[in-house]
Amino acid sequence: MTSSCDHSVQKSTMTVETESSNVNNLNEEAKPAQLLDDEANRNLPVKKKTSSCTGLKAFLAALSFSYLSKALSGTIMKSSITQIERRFDLTSSVVGFIDGSFEMGNLLVIAFVSYFGAKLHRPRIIAAGCFTMALGNFLTAMPHFFMGYYKYETSSHTSSANLTSSIIPCSRHQDVNETLLEFSSSGCEKEPSSYMWVYILLGNMLRGIGETPITPLGISYLDDFAKEEDIPVYVACLHTTAMMGPMFGFLLGSLCAKLYVDIGFVDLGSITITPQDSRWVGAWWLGFLIGGVASFLAALPFCFLPKSLKKPEETKNEQTSYCLLDATRKVLPPSKSKPRKWSAILKDFYTSLKAVLSNPMYFTFLCCSLLQFSSFIGFITYKPKYMEQQYGQSTSKSNFLIGVTSLPPVGLGIFLGGLIMKKYKMGILKATKFAFTMSFLAYAFSLLHFFVGCENNVVAGITVSYEGKPIPYHENAVFSECNSDCKCASNVWDPVCGDNGLTYASSCLAGCTTSVGHGKNMVFHNCSCLESSGSRIGNNSATLGQCPKSDDCSRKFIYYVVIQVIGGFFYALGGTPAYVIMFKCVQAELKSLAVGLYTLFIRVLAGLPAPVYFGALIDKTCLKWGSTSCGQRGACRLYDSNAYRYVYLGLSAVLRGPSYLIGILFYTMGKKYFQNKSSNPVENGGREDANMNREDNCRAKEHLPGSPDAENESSI
Repeated sequence: MTSSCDHSVQKSTMTVETESSNVNNLNEEAKPAQLLDDEANRNLPVKKKTSSCTGLKAFLAALSFSYLSKALSGTIMKSSITQIERRFDLTSSVVGFIDGSFEMGNLLVIAFVSYFGAKLHRPRIIAAGCFTMALGNFLTAMPHFFMGYYKYETSSHTSSANLTSSIIPCSRHQDVNETLLEFSSSGCEKEPSSYMWVYILLGNMLRGIGETPITPLGISYLDDFAKEEDIPVYVACLHTTAMMGPMFGFLLGSLCAKLYVDIGFVDLGSITITPQDSRWVGAWWLGFLIGGVASFLAALPFCFLPKSLKKPEETKNEQTSYCLLDATRKVLPPSKSKPRKWSAILKDFYTSLKAVLSNPMYFTFLCCSLLQFSSFIGFITYKPKYMEQQYGQSTSKSNFLIGVTSLPPVGLGIFLGGLIMKKYKMGILKATKFAFTMSFLAYAFSLLHFFVGCENNVVAGITVSYEGKPIPYHENAVFSECNSDCKCASNVWDPVCGDNGLTYASSCLAGCTTSVGHGKNMVFHNCSCLESSGSRIGNNSATLGQCPKSDDCSRKFIYYVVIQVIGGFFYALGGTPAYVIMFKCVQAELKSLAVGLYTLFIRVLAGLPAPVYFGALIDKTCLKWGSTSCGQRGACRLYDSNAYRYVYLGLSAVLRGPSYLIGILFYTMGKKYFQNKSSNPVENGGREDANMNREDNCRAKEHLPGSPDAENESSI
């Protein structure tokens, strides 16, 4: 390239000297000069076009869609937790462990991706991550296609082989019960392995591995090539777009929960349970297939994006430096550059890691975030289940209400937080004060949840006696004189609602002797236990399903939704300033590593254990466990509403409370630091650091990943 440039210069000089005396040939003199300019600029515009604002906008659009797809997949898992728990007969702690396997995948690769990924082709690494997420979603849905049809527990059996004949719930004949026991045993032998949920765990872990490079590499890419004052708005746009993922995810989860798990393969008319029943399992697998397709589509744009872009602040005068860099590449080809030893690379990594973690402000902010996210992750994981057990809502309606009422205010709050931060040009101190105030207001609102809870379901023999009087906690007495001759199974949960307003664990335990109807419309008559409770005049009948909650509980549910909307908006309003604080309190060259470590610790210390210990404590409040066809304990069917409320809300409040004390400490440390060093560039957002390192960073972006200069400039 250098020789061609010199040759063109000599050619133009000879042309000018030869025809200088000819005035009529001035145009001929100008043509070689024009050709020289065209030849000189032929190499530059290619880089300039790929480095234009259009390239940054394309990357922002692709990154936003990847944020939406990963949030969609994560929300589908959250909205399907209850369905998976029932389908595989798991406890809340085990299903929480499955949900936490996503964080295990992050743990495996996030630190190395955050550090070494910044030196490679970041868009292509993000593309590989999206493809991996898609594979993880497909693997999660796979068990559905290798398992048999879902068989829910029921105590009803027919008097003959004809399914249209009447049901005899209360059988006083021993041979009928022995036949039922033999049928259950044979069903147990044919049942598929109960460890199919391991594939869900592996698929969720694979999805966690795929999501790893999106946030650290995407944020660092934007921070490298965007104007500094635009970064808060870009981050706000990303998080606002990401909030569309949970909204669509919960709406999709609501739709899937309405559909029966084996839809298209069984006669829905023969199904005796409804979506309000605690045994109902929706088409949980369908959401993961849709999430996998979305992740696959999100990967495609990154395959065509460039490795680097041009900073908007760069001027046309820098074309000379590009030409010099091109000449340098010819003189020193990358293949002949001396590669660094792994020991030197690991030493640089250790030095960078130590520099980030020894930063007192970063470490304090990390501790505060750990408590906040532990509370948030545990709360959101079991939120649909809480709405089901506390307010009697179905899984489908719970997911729908979360998507429609809770998430839009959160998305609006995140976006407005970014705009407010840009308008008032917040530094660390102002951003900390604003984020702390908004989060504390949200915390105060969340405490009102304790006062809008509902009482326990009125279930005969479990929460009340057969006469309707309350009984002590965990003193179950499902057998009574009214059903002593029925020879009922005590561990079966097949609830019916009596005319007296009491729920019975099964039609057999209600003492019902006859039935009419078929499927969901079945009605039981001549129920002896309804007579003992002083039922009003009638035929003492009962219908399938639990009795609905009271009207007072419905009003409290409306208050609960209002509190959620207001609290979520205030909490999200300070979300963007709090996120920007994370990479404003470290050196500019350590931003990518700081974001990666932050994500790592949040995943490992909050995302992984929180669903497990939240679920373990929720299991302690179970009043009635289901049973599998093998007679083993299945998923919980009924919880103590009061105990559930205090455990679920109390644990969230206890975790979140101390974080505000740490937040005050962070603000005090920052204020003291900037008073001692008022000229520190970190307070004004790192502008001075950016100005000093702009030229070095420009050169570093032109080096290849294996270049020693590039590695030295990206480390401390």
